[in-house]
Amino acid sequence: MCRLSVQAGGSVLSGCAIIVRGQPRGGPPPERQINLSNVRAGALARRATQNQPETKDTPDEPWAFQAREFLRKKMIGKEVCFTVEIKTQQGREYGMVYLGKDSSGENIAESLVAEGLATVRREGIRGTNPEQARLCDLEDQAKAAKKGIWSEGGGAHTIRDLKYSIENPRNFVDSLHQKPVNAIIEHVRDGSVVRALLLPDYYLVTVMLSGVKCPSFKRESDGTETPEPFAAEAKFFTESRLLQRDVQIILESCPNQVILGTILHPNGNITELLLKEGFARCVDWSMAVYTQGAEKLRAAERSAKERKVRIWKDYVAPTANLDQKDRQFVAKVMQVVNADAIVVKLNSGEYKTIHLSSIRPPRIEGENKDKDKRFRPLYDIPYMFEAREFLRKKLIGKKVNVTVDYIRAATTAAETGPVPAFPERTCATVTIGGINIAEALVSKGLATVIRYRQDDDQRSSHYDELLAAEARAIKNGKGLHSKKEVPIHRVADISGETQKAKQFLPFLQRAGRSEAVVEYVFSGSRLKLYMPKETCLITFLLAGIECPRGSRNIPGGVPEPFSEEATLFTKELVLQREVGQLLCFLELPTSSKFKPYVAGPFGNTR
Repeated sequence: MCRLSVQAGGSVLSGCAIIVRGQPRGGPPPERQINLSNVRAGALARRATQNQPETKDTPDEPWAFQAREFLRKKMIGKEVCFTVEIKTQQGREYGMVYLGKDSSGENIAESLVAEGLATVRREGIRGTNPEQARLCDLEDQAKAAKKGIWSEGGGAHTIRDLKYSIENPRNFVDSLHQKPVNAIIEHVRDGSVVRALLLPDYYLVTVMLSGVKCPSFKRESDGTETPEPFAAEAKFFTESRLLQRDVQIILESCPNQVILGTILHPNGNITELLLKEGFARCVDWSMAVYTQGAEKLRAAERSAKERKVRIWKDYVAPTANLDQKDRQFVAKVMQVVNADAIVVKLNSGEYKTIHLSSIRPPRIEGENKDKDKRFRPLYDIPYMFEAREFLRKKLIGKKVNVTVDYIRAATTAAETGPVPAFPERTCATVTIGGINIAEALVSKGLATVIRYRQDDDQRSSHYDELLAAEARAIKNGKGLHSKKEVPIHRVADISGETQKAKQFLPFLQRAGRSEAVVEYVFSGSRLKLYMPKETCLITFLLAGIECPRGSRNIPGGVPEPFSEEATLFTKELVLQREVGQLLCFLELPTSSKFKPYVAGPFGNTR
């Protein structure tokens, strides 16, 4: 007598055949089919063989599905024992199956016959065999009680109207309004793709789990299947928990005729379990439709990565080489470089450029393909000025929390081809007052989210929130996603041009007191201002003083002593700050520079 389980990935093929498997030892256990001796149940429906037009769909025989269901509910997830009485030359095994650890348990064949769900094969039965005689007695009792197949009417009402395909899957999914649907998992293709029978209307649908993907089986040209690493284990993991179980499925979306959904079982959510045990990885394109909370999936995947289990056995975190103090720190924002980069001052006094993880600033379409493109002022790039101003007003001079997500390695021109090379970048999530700055930018349509290869782990730790923010911005037509005309900023740059400076001077003199933003600090006493009201850029010198000059302003490139200190002093005080000016302009006969007195938030400077 053998003792195996219908629990560990076993199934009920019909009312008289089951698949049993032992307990896993170092991998998925082999399957074994056992056919019940001396009884016959109706055949289940079969779909016509694809690419063979001469074959047709075969419907259920009366009471066939009810027999299968009787065994499924009685046996799935239970331990059984069996005896093999006959083994044919083709390897088919026939025997008696009992619930439990020995033959004292319930005899499955007898239970089927007693309920009128199977008939007894009376040919060749010897009356001296008590088990066979008992089957005959039970069948006679079922006939007398008109049970199951012996009931009046022929059983036409027990034949399912199976629907193997759906004419419009998207409309079908939308019509369910993401409400849980009762279902039976009929087949597991791989760890994250199943075939389900939706009840009560008997739709057979293939469902791909939203938000995840397991290793799969690649079909070769000769028809054989080659499993990816851990594909068989992932399939068995899902089979042992869901195959032929009663579940609920939330059908969440149907992109490109692929039905995405979440399978709910009383013992847990298989999607999260697969991730937690290292059998699956998160998938960005379907994560957005996952209704149970994408953060749960990311947390489950993160747990598997940290434990380096299964598909993550060789995983190395993007910040594995950083000390904790370099992964998370508080810093003061000194400059906004553009819509995705800022310069911060660390507690040590060091300056560091931080790039916001996983977002791309506004840009002109096709710009990267132009090898000879020249520098473009931020005012000329649609929404770049708005993005820079958003960050400047929110961050300049403020302390922020920085969490480094990854370090992007430097590239050379040979590696990037037409795309410009860039130095090493520290990419991080920056928050202030609990607000993720990158998410705020994206939600206003002032930046877009970068799409990655599925195996690219260098991304924001809040990537799903960024995608959700972008979806909202697109839906509401914000910023870059707006259908309105692009805002145009006409800014006159009169710095360094004598004729333009002379033309603007009267307007600036009449304006008297003006507001400005310090755009750039050339040296301790030489700045560039942007004047919003006058929409112009001017270069000016602080009247009455002169600071040491840097290498850019001296022939030979040797800076004067303390030039860097003076420049840094002024930068920390005014760079990208709003200043109120009392301007007393003097047009110098040999220069186009303006020498104003400046009254700013730091006091009066002359």
